[in-house]
Amino acid sequence: MKLFEGVPWWVKWVAVPVIAIVVFGGMIASAVGFLFWLLFKVLIFVALVGGLVFVVKKVTSSSDSRDKW
Repeated sequence: MKLFEGVPWWVKWVAVPVIAIVVFGGMIASAVGFLFWLLFKVLIFVALVGGLVFVVKKVTSSSDSRDKW
């Protein structure tokens, strides 16, 4: 980029990212927090659905075995 021509390497690779983190840090933290919250909710949903399916299959298979007797 022509904007960074003639500036020391540390301006491009240290100062600019630090400024970006300072300016956008709260927004980045909010986005990362939201993604972790969403992943947690998805895992809870999958665990609950899996548990429900397991319980329903267990109950229906035990009632089927009682009917066979």
